[in-house]
Amino acid sequence: MHDTTADGNEFFRCDFCHTAWREDLPMVEGHRGSLICGECLRAAFTGVVLKSAGEEAGGGVVCVLCLSAPEGKVWRREPTGPAACRRCVNQSARVLAKDADSGWKLPRAEDVI
Repeated sequence: MHDTTADGNEFFRCDFCHTAWREDLPMVEGHRGSLICGECLRAAFTGVVLKSAGEEAGGGVVCVLCLSAPEGKVWRREPTGPAACRRCVNQSARVLAKDADSGWKLPRAEDVI
């Protein structure tokens, strides 16, 4: 998301937790400037990919990252907050994990409690 009332890095905020971008917090950008930070991406990947948890999509749910009406599970940080579809979560996590400069690691099933 873009906070039009802010300047500099504060302008770029995670759509899910609203944390402002900073050098030590990697983010992935979706369509039309949507953003998911590494911390939310870790929670989303663990939830919908590793645990097959999350909310069933439907009823007009749209993924904020790809702007589509997803099938299957979506992840939300807050019950009424924006949704991220499993496909976008999986793709974003794998892309960010390939970026050596980000220092972000893909969560593993054996690390999930």
